[in-house]
Amino acid sequence: MLNEIAVENFTLVPAAMQAGAQRIELTGNLPSGGLTPSKGVMAETLKYCHEHNMTVVAMNRPRGGDYYFNDIELKMMEADMFEMQALGVDAVIFGVLTRDNHIDEDAMTNLIAAAGGMDLVCNLAFDWIPRADQHAALDWLVEHGFRRILTHGGLLDTNVVDNIPVLQETAQWAGDKIELLPGGGVNDSNKEQVTQAMGVNQAHGTHLLGELVPAVPVNERPL
Repeated sequence: MLNEIAVENFTLVPAAMQAGAQRIELTGNLPSGGLTPSKGVMAETLKYCHEHNMTVVAMNRPRGGDYYFNDIELKMMEADMFEMQALGVDAVIFGVLTRDNHIDEDAMTNLIAAAGGMDLVCNLAFDWIPRADQHAALDWLVEHGFRRILTHGGLLDTNVVDNIPVLQETAQWAGDKIELLPGGGVNDSNKEQVTQAMGVNQAHGTHLLGELVPAVPVNERPL
């Protein structure tokens, strides 16, 4: 199984690698659901991970809360796309919705163009789309070159194990057209149950490989 470990800065990246992570999702401010990391954090994480043959997925999200972004926020996201390209980010995870929680096709198309050659991943914005419209949304993502969708099977205040029936149905829709990556509450005790039920071979989370501890505790580092 491919374990994608979500980290909010460089501190836990070496520990995640040593624990067996095969891919890193780099974000800022995990408690808010993950925001765009700083340029410096991205640069050092990419350098370290690429030296160890590991890919990095960077979050592009200007703030927490919903996924309806105004024009200023969309300009930020576009600028960050270009920055990520320049730094050599392998894949970018993002999502933009309309006020009524459907894919904002104009905004997404513009950001896809700005992403250049980076792999495209849809974030948990997918779970905010009304269930009746998610199949069409999945097809739109396929048609526009997305490689993967991160999904919890519902909003994050639900239990991912309870969401298995929804995740299974989404997996049937996806088939071999697009990868599904279960996340949000997926951990070392339930990842096998969730992934086997979905028929997928990858999972996303902060605790997929147990509790990670920095290789050198922060308070013991020399000044």
